[in-house]
Amino acid sequence: MRIFMDTANIDEIRRGAALGVVDGVTTNPTLVAKEGVQYRDRIMEICEVVDGPISAECISTEYDALVEEARRVAAWHPNVVVKIPMGEVGLQAIKTVSAEGIRVNTTLVFSANQALLAAKAGAAFVSPFVGRLNDAGHDGMEVIREIVAVFDTFNLPTQVLAASIRNPRDVTEAALAGSHVATLPPAVLFSMIQHPLTDKGIEIFLNDAKKYTPV
Repeated sequence: MRIFMDTANIDEIRRGAALGVVDGVTTNPTLVAKEGVQYRDRIMEICEVVDGPISAECISTEYDALVEEARRVAAWHPNVVVKIPMGEVGLQAIKTVSAEGIRVNTTLVFSANQALLAAKAGAAFVSPFVGRLNDAGHDGMEVIREIVAVFDTFNLPTQVLAASIRNPRDVTEAALAGSHVATLPPAVLFSMIQHPLTDKGIEIFLNDAKKYTPV
């Protein structure tokens, strides 16, 4: 399973990239607004740090404007994947721009039916929001499993990108569910590294190392 970072903070992205485990980045206008920078400028910065899919969200709500925006955003950098929300207009736009070779990440997916429609329209990724599904009383990971099963059954090339990840256990569950990608807030990514038994083991090794003189 590939790991993306879900942030627009360039320092966090650099820190994550230094680990050698970050395969891409997802952003949205809310994340960029927190940084106080221009959207395009930050996307270009991220593309210099991470050589992988970088999702940049489109905000237009009308078909013509959405298609035009998707084309403009996709032209920023070869690694940019345009994020288009699920919906009737969204599906129409996905069909159009994906036929032109533009990669699309369909966002705000909450059911296997929505994911199937996005895949048939040509989306490269679908992003089911696990945490938000759980908040609404649904089983977010079951939706991931359903989507993966449908895509596998019909050999659909669209990848499942588990989003709205809240904790390290969500990452494990997404991997077990067969998600191709999980996008993680920086706090979740860095907490995956930690375990109290690892810390204890290092402490023991360091104490024992004091008992002899290194070669």
